[in-house]
Amino acid sequence: MSKPVVEVFKLSVFAGDSCLVSSLSLALKRGEAVTILGETGSGKSLLAQAIMGALPKELTASGDVRLFGKLNPSRHEREQMWGQQVAMLPQEPWLSLDPLMKSQRQLSLVEELVKQLDAKRARQQAQGSLSAMGLADDGNKVPSQLSGGMAQRLAYLCATAGGADVLIADEPTKGLDDSRKQQVIGLLQQHKQHGALLTITHDIDVAQALGGEIIVMRQGQIVERGSAEDVLNTPRSDYAKALIAAHSQDHFPIALKQGNAPLLKVRSLSKQRGNKQLFHDLSFQMGEGEVLGVAGDSGAGKSTLVDIVLGLTECDQGQVERAPELGPGKMLKLYQDPPAAFPREISLGQSLEDLCQLHKLDRSQLPELLARLRLDEAILARRPSAVSGGELQRFAMLRALLMKPKLLVADEPTSRLDPIVAHQTLELLIEQTRKIGCALILVSHNRRVMNQLCHQIVDLSPLEDTQRVPVDFSSACLIK
Repeated sequence: MSKPVVEVFKLSVFAGDSCLVSSLSLALKRGEAVTILGETGSGKSLLAQAIMGALPKELTASGDVRLFGKLNPSRHEREQMWGQQVAMLPQEPWLSLDPLMKSQRQLSLVEELVKQLDAKRARQQAQGSLSAMGLADDGNKVPSQLSGGMAQRLAYLCATAGGADVLIADEPTKGLDDSRKQQVIGLLQQHKQHGALLTITHDIDVAQALGGEIIVMRQGQIVERGSAEDVLNTPRSDYAKALIAAHSQDHFPIALKQGNAPLLKVRSLSKQRGNKQLFHDLSFQMGEGEVLGVAGDSGAGKSTLVDIVLGLTECDQGQVERAPELGPGKMLKLYQDPPAAFPREISLGQSLEDLCQLHKLDRSQLPELLARLRLDEAILARRPSAVSGGELQRFAMLRALLMKPKLLVADEPTSRLDPIVAHQTLELLIEQTRKIGCALILVSHNRRVMNQLCHQIVDLSPLEDTQRVPVDFSSACLIK
């Protein structure tokens, strides 16, 4: 029987005196998969960072890690393994990609430095990989010109290009439409055949497809572990039962309010990117408390559309009329990748205090929002790098709601959240926006959720890919 290539013994992670991950052990062999499944903020990503030797400096770890037979290798020794023996796909692609380097160059550089290919061969290999991932026309773009899902795919290619035996994939399918999600799952399954795979996810579909062992975590503790078949089909712990049940849980449809004065009117909007027509002759309007869904595959133009609505990008043709209530500070956006919206070197508490002072915000609602968004007040003392992506996503939502906007764009607002927290967070978001008379634009790949929660949906998928009946639009349709 083969020996484990990764072994973790009673690993704990601390922020000061607070224990974030408690005494976790696992072993990973070639040809095997271990999936860490669990609640947002339960310490799943901290485990991956501790194995890689890349914990934020304000966090500490105890316990032992053995990599390829070497017990507790130093940071330098672990760095020598990066790319060739151990690779990590981090949760946030924006923090792993060079913001100034073109996509193809980033990927070919891995081929050159890790696999020692000559420049010509590295470029050819990179272009082939980009094409296989549906990024053939995006090699000359820098990360800021890519959608969230496109950046996620590029980060995956960069992480795996070196051919490492061990792949640690942290939320590898977040922000991807279903077809791209299935593609990445297939690649992970291929890696498992010749290497070892540690996947961190809240997505039940991913855990089921990868099989192997599943470890369920909550509040830094293991609450259940076993084979994927046993855990997913006959869970024993109350939390695992609730998590799996929430995967298919329905939201309560919201009552449609009629007669609201329009806050926003979009008329005959068209936009082209390169040779690709994103949308053409698109029109809709929104009033206070209404929810508009924007659907479509990764790279279809969803973020471009909402940026035009917000005045951040210009359209090719058409007009956006905004009511006087949509003045400065009253149109806000929850970004798909929240780390990009926070300064890295100051605490979340200081960031929030600066916002409250600048805009003279009422802090009285803060304790209630923290509680309802399931955020521990202790995270206020940490920097963005020391909290999970899901916690940062919810904190960004709290910050936006304190501003009491009249138009809020939520770009994949629950992509980093486990099913239980995602369900609660979406319903809170809709409740709060209706309470303050705010129009909400919800950008999502989850059409089932949008069908339940949105008054109307703009679908940017190609018409041949949708079963909906279009209404006077050639590349986008209003379907509800």
